[in-house]
Amino acid sequence: MRFPAWVKLLLPGLGIKRWAFLTLVSMGALSFGTICFLGEEGVRWLYRAFLFHVFDRPILGAIFVILGISGAAYGMHELVRSILRALSPRKGGSLAEALYEARILKQAPKVVAVGGGTGLPTVLRGLKHYTANIAAVVTMMDTGGSSGRLRNELDVLPPGDVRNCLLALASDEARMERFLQHRFVTGEGLRGHSLGNLLLAGLEQSLGSFDLAVEEASHLLSVRGEVLPATLENVQLVGVMEDGEEVIGEELIAADPRRIIRVKLSRRAVAYPSVLAAIGEADLIVLGPGSLFTSIIPNLLVEGIAKAIEDADAEKVVVMNLMTQPGETDGFTASDHLRILAEYIDLNKFNAVVVNIESPPPEVLVRYQKEGSEPVRDDLQGTKTFGLRVIRAPLLSVVEIGGVPTVKHDPLKLSRVLVEELRTFRHSWTRWFSPVVRGGE
Repeated sequence: MRFPAWVKLLLPGLGIKRWAFLTLVSMGALSFGTICFLGEEGVRWLYRAFLFHVFDRPILGAIFVILGISGAAYGMHELVRSILRALSPRKGGSLAEALYEARILKQAPKVVAVGGGTGLPTVLRGLKHYTANIAAVVTMMDTGGSSGRLRNELDVLPPGDVRNCLLALASDEARMERFLQHRFVTGEGLRGHSLGNLLLAGLEQSLGSFDLAVEEASHLLSVRGEVLPATLENVQLVGVMEDGEEVIGEELIAADPRRIIRVKLSRRAVAYPSVLAAIGEADLIVLGPGSLFTSIIPNLLVEGIAKAIEDADAEKVVVMNLMTQPGETDGFTASDHLRILAEYIDLNKFNAVVVNIESPPPEVLVRYQKEGSEPVRDDLQGTKTFGLRVIRAPLLSVVEIGGVPTVKHDPLKLSRVLVEELRTFRHSWTRWFSPVVRGGE
């Protein structure tokens, strides 16, 4: 059910109705007091009929003028404060939307989304329309592409996944995406780097730490929520392959054709303290979607994160992947994904798993099959569910990435399912007043 934007102005908690009402009443008092001073015959009659000559007309007028001016000034002051708290020069849209974001969304449930790659931004892109209290916990194991080069050359943490999450939570994502996703095609040392990666790397060197760089970038992008690196330690992901050989580095693990038995970290890494705090305060924790071994599990390997999730009082849900990933989850069913996850975190502490029931278009499916990928088969029945409630829904969209039709979770469909099916949002105003967001990722 959708409502016009102006209806949001009537929602409880915006701080508008009370001050607008006070202003109107006060202006009425001011007008009445002024008319009393003018001595109109009609007002005289009202004065005689209703005020019983308790006060002389000048005294009564003075009282109402003082009350009117005081009440109007205070009401307008608080009204303007409510509006100014909601607005910033970077934000667009209607006043109703701005006020809705500033007051209602900040009172909405606290959500922690854990992952990386392209899956995590999908969750963020949808949920930011239902709550401003989002914490994205991002894996720091990327070694490929621009992130890997910056990591090796500048000794900085990989910025790529963080950049994508910042953009997903940005107030004006479309505008910022045009700039920060730009990749240099010429220039020695610049070719292949994205502007957003260079910005984060430069901020890290300038400010002295990656977390401060992310905070500053969040301010620049007017981010709704926060993006948190899982750890601030520069560690590597290690894959143990089916023949027992160990492969070091996320990019090499993903490219290796051998089956992955398990993954671990190159050394001990402690969680970024803000991550543990966000998990402890969360009302909802979302795990996935994303590459199982190289985006989701690496977060759980960081010391303290898996236990914090298990111990949290929050409602917890796993979002199942749409397609298998060649060289990583070949032939995996939904229960296979859960079985592997259960080796790194206690799924009995989770409440639900969200599974897609929508099939890709035939022409897109053929291309995926040629690449060794197929839809993740839903075989979740009985003991295979780990006691989780299975939420089945159509979640698929096809978007153009690099000119190639690509299967992704639809942010609107996914967020709508999470909001409507989970108890976390059951009593929140945001579930009824969600704006329309772009489909796809």
